[in-house]
Amino acid sequence: MTETQLRRLGIETVKDLIFYFPKKYEDLTKLKSISELQVGEEATIRAQLEQIKTFRSPRKRKIITQALVSDDTGSLKIIWFNQGYLSKTLKRGAYYYFCGKVDDRYQFEMTSPIWELARASGEQLHTNRIAPIYSLTQGVSQKQLRWLIKLSLPLATKLTEWLPEFIISEQNFLNLADSIKQIHFPADIDIAEEAMERFKFEELFLLQLVASKSRQALKSVPAPKIDLKPEVLNNSFQELPFSLTEDQKTSLREILYDLSNEHPMNRLLEGDVGSGKTIVTALALEQVKASGFQCVVMAPTTILAEQHFNTFSEFFKNKNVNCGILTRTKCAIAGRAIKEKEMRQALANGGVDLIIGTHSLVQDKTEFKNLGLVVIDEQHRFGVKQRQTLREKNQGDFFPHLLSLTATPIPRSLALTLYGDLDLSIIKTMPAGRKPAKTRVVAEVDRDAAYDSIKQEIKNGRQGFVICPLIESSDKLGTRSVREEHEKLCQIFPGLRIGLLHGRLKPEDKEKVMKDFQEHKLDLLVSTSVIEVGIDVPNASIMIIEGADRFGLAQLHQLRGRIGRSDQQSYCFLFTENENEKTCQRLNLFQSSNNGFELAEADLSLRGPGDIYGWEQSGLPRLKFAKLTDQALLKRAQKFAQIVFDKGLKNYPGLQNKLEQFERGIHFE
Repeated sequence: MTETQLRRLGIETVKDLIFYFPKKYEDLTKLKSISELQVGEEATIRAQLEQIKTFRSPRKRKIITQALVSDDTGSLKIIWFNQGYLSKTLKRGAYYYFCGKVDDRYQFEMTSPIWELARASGEQLHTNRIAPIYSLTQGVSQKQLRWLIKLSLPLATKLTEWLPEFIISEQNFLNLADSIKQIHFPADIDIAEEAMERFKFEELFLLQLVASKSRQALKSVPAPKIDLKPEVLNNSFQELPFSLTEDQKTSLREILYDLSNEHPMNRLLEGDVGSGKTIVTALALEQVKASGFQCVVMAPTTILAEQHFNTFSEFFKNKNVNCGILTRTKCAIAGRAIKEKEMRQALANGGVDLIIGTHSLVQDKTEFKNLGLVVIDEQHRFGVKQRQTLREKNQGDFFPHLLSLTATPIPRSLALTLYGDLDLSIIKTMPAGRKPAKTRVVAEVDRDAAYDSIKQEIKNGRQGFVICPLIESSDKLGTRSVREEHEKLCQIFPGLRIGLLHGRLKPEDKEKVMKDFQEHKLDLLVSTSVIEVGIDVPNASIMIIEGADRFGLAQLHQLRGRIGRSDQQSYCFLFTENENEKTCQRLNLFQSSNNGFELAEADLSLRGPGDIYGWEQSGLPRLKFAKLTDQALLKRAQKFAQIVFDKGLKNYPGLQNKLEQFERGIHFE
């Protein structure tokens, strides 16, 4: 085994080796005598080697090693294939443990068993025990890895115990060295689970400490205190052509309460597609402006920034609010195009009340006179470093308030884990008048009927999407690619204007396609899931999703959210060639529900959080042991994180060092 091979497993130091934990265990403790063996069972025996020889089979010329072993109850034939070295390695008269499957293909025998010399101490490494099973790479075997880890384990006693003693005691955890020993070579499955419980807790505990530390840091810095103007709010309510839902009112109250405090707001506003987050945000922005502070709205794409600019400009057009936009392609105040230098001067001297843009807003050149509120759309991990950057750009000595928005329904339990430093507001109720998209899983024989629906909707002046999971075709996955589908649909609908959109297009080409679709210069848009966030076309009423089984429920719901954005009926058709029972169960659930939170909960249990929300996008190190669904353990971690901060983190230097190491692995850029 070489250094290169170990490095492929992420093992570069002895410490890496010690912390390279098993992925599962195999129970090889069921020791049987030879007379007790049954055909078809996996079993372990302790027997003496009587005979062993290696020869080639007469027909296929395979190398066969054949042994005869015995115990007090009988004898057994054992066969290995292509392991000729065993006849020199195994010694006649010695006792060995053999673990394998018993069959009677030729005669009563055990085929290709694991073997290990019976040790005088009785402590086996590979057999007659709960055996650890590790992830491997080419050139590294289970036996080699176990041997190396066993050799290194005494060094675990040199590791510093960083978990506070009172937590270890209250939770009945094993100490660090014993936990490592039992995770690799457990005395039994129960103690392996005890050891794993400790390591799961550690991960969740560190996550909660980061959240608690962030909360504590925010409590120690000043924020602009927004003096709420009830008369301004009441006037806006009267001007609205609709009434806010109860969820919208509750969320707005929570946001306004935070804004009126002297410490920075750090809130996530979560609401399904079309639930009305934008109007709640606009009302909050208006209050900040009325108190004399500037506001920023940041979006992940220029197309979404332009959508926000148009929406907020319309809302504020008679309210004496100067709205500006600053993106890579557009720079304007109140609809008047200006140069970027002029825009940055206006931001610095307070000539812009509300600026909408992308991350270019936090560039070195940008400064604000008195920034009071930052709104981040679909970037809920815009974090400490950016906030510090914005504070430094502020001419006032305070932190701006932060409101993050997300249209991805995240179960409350998961949101509190991923974003434990954020307060949470949720809008579940949809505004009146919205018609949920009618969704149907369509059999391949009905494909032409789905195409007829597209023709009819476009004939009625509407537009449609066709979504594919891949950019290029893949024989292995056997699903349609966006390029193939675009070519095919151009032949099927020769009279239609059909656009193509995917992630490999240049940013300017991507923006042009989306803008053309928004301006109804295209009838049909064939796209990958790149349209999941950032395109609002109320005129789009129909969507076909190819290879629907390739998407999770949460992502399917986000895609479906691109239609049904007006009072017109919309339709979503799902195609799949996968008839797996679980796939059918998921798609049928999606067909019957338009509730994003219900679907997110189902996706969380069916697929796990990493696949749904993209763990890397959270900025947090990937969990190795815990799951974000370990809610009982999470609550305990939250409780002890709070206790540690109440007692003072500085009283636990080992924990403080561990937390600093953990934070270095976090990227909240």
